[in-house]
Amino acid sequence: MANISSEEAPPAPSWFTPKRLLLIFCAINMLNYVDRGAIASNGVNGSLSTCDDKGICTAGSGIQGDFKLNNFQDGVLSSAFMVGLLVASPIFASLAKSVNPFRLIGVGLSVWTFATAGCGSAIDFWSIAICRMLVGVGEASFISLAAPFIDDHAPVAQKTAWLAMFYMCIPTGVALGYVYGGFVGNHFNWRFAFWGEALLMLPFAIFGFVMKPLQLKGFAPAESRKQLAPDTTESVTTDNESIHASNKECVVSHEYVKASEFKGIPRLLDQLSRFSKDMKVLLLDKVYVVNMLGYIAYNFVIGAYSYWGPKAGYNIYQMSNADMLFGGITIVCGIFGTLAGGFVLDRMTATISNAFKLLSGATFLGAIFCFSAFCLKSLIGFIVLFSVGEILVFATQAPVNYVSLHCVKPSLRPLSMAISTVSIHIFGDVPSSPLVGVLQDYVNNWRVTALALTSILFIAAGVWLIGIFIKSVDMYDDNENQTSTPVKTDMEPLLG
Repeated sequence: MANISSEEAPPAPSWFTPKRLLLIFCAINMLNYVDRGAIASNGVNGSLSTCDDKGICTAGSGIQGDFKLNNFQDGVLSSAFMVGLLVASPIFASLAKSVNPFRLIGVGLSVWTFATAGCGSAIDFWSIAICRMLVGVGEASFISLAAPFIDDHAPVAQKTAWLAMFYMCIPTGVALGYVYGGFVGNHFNWRFAFWGEALLMLPFAIFGFVMKPLQLKGFAPAESRKQLAPDTTESVTTDNESIHASNKECVVSHEYVKASEFKGIPRLLDQLSRFSKDMKVLLLDKVYVVNMLGYIAYNFVIGAYSYWGPKAGYNIYQMSNADMLFGGITIVCGIFGTLAGGFVLDRMTATISNAFKLLSGATFLGAIFCFSAFCLKSLIGFIVLFSVGEILVFATQAPVNYVSLHCVKPSLRPLSMAISTVSIHIFGDVPSSPLVGVLQDYVNNWRVTALALTSILFIAAGVWLIGIFIKSVDMYDDNENQTSTPVKTDMEPLLG
């Protein structure tokens, strides 16, 4: 009877409520992008030493000055962390089927913390480049798994709005990174900016291991898998039978351990087979592919904006406070635009088709305003038009990720987010920063470079326009391969 009562006792409730989960994930996402903004800021990124016609030289500053990097190397450094992100994202997404996703986030944040501290201790270009790659490995688990957690626990009528709050941290974090990096780099040393980030992330890394983990929809928890194993002790009624069952269990256990030694390779092959099948499903999904192609073109522009924006503004409009100005514009427009995109889609009724309408329309109008802004010689006119353009462009953040989450079955959401992340980086902002650096080295005119870059937003709008005419089905309620009972037990404390 004691055993029965202990088995029927409900699990200890999780400390998390949906709002707490959203708040913590937003803080982590903010720190991830503060790091991206900080390394792009003039205070941390710095500049090479220069000499004027009179032979008066100015010493270099920041990373570029200390390590004597040209624009191409500088652009490569901004994209180095993507290497780790691209390699690790599909791995973490696949591991989510066998390891609790919440624990995987804890592992990733630990790697991120130590790697960021390593950036501050770098001695040359290659050492900081390697640390940036490891920062990407750490970020990979969070990027792949955070959005599905939020999607599961957000109120049904506010799913896109909650995603908007999460993705609002991208422009806000980058903007804060500009300000943070500029302040720390100018008043102390660029190395302190990375050490400060590591200290801020450390509590969240520890948090991922000490808190009771949550489960994702579409994934059976480890406890439910254990329940599938036959329980030999239930049929034991006498002492002799108990001894007999115990001996039998020892034999079976020994044979299992012996056999498991030879199961490593088949299990790996089985995982690879499942991964290839899941990848085939994603790549044959027209809705997913169109959404991803538009996102790649969009991210090509946004990635280069975030890295070269302060330097372009400084050179085109002689902004003495380019870090602060671009940071302020991005914070205000990023918050307002991202939240507006989520709330507008919820008011339209969140469907995949409506998401594509919002993606195409907002990106097209945003491209017009941003392109016009760089044509102006007036700083005030630039600020006004570019601000409106950024609001419209950032309105796409929640809808594009809503499509990635809802055009696939629940069990494919981590992989969907991982491959989306891999694609937008490997074809988007990874090549865009160094390519824009090469273009600028060639034309030596930041206005021409900025206009050429901005025109790619029109391509993104055209690709997303195609998605409106593709037949789409929301797959969120598809319960295939799902053990609903255990998941329900884990979700009750969250929704109570």
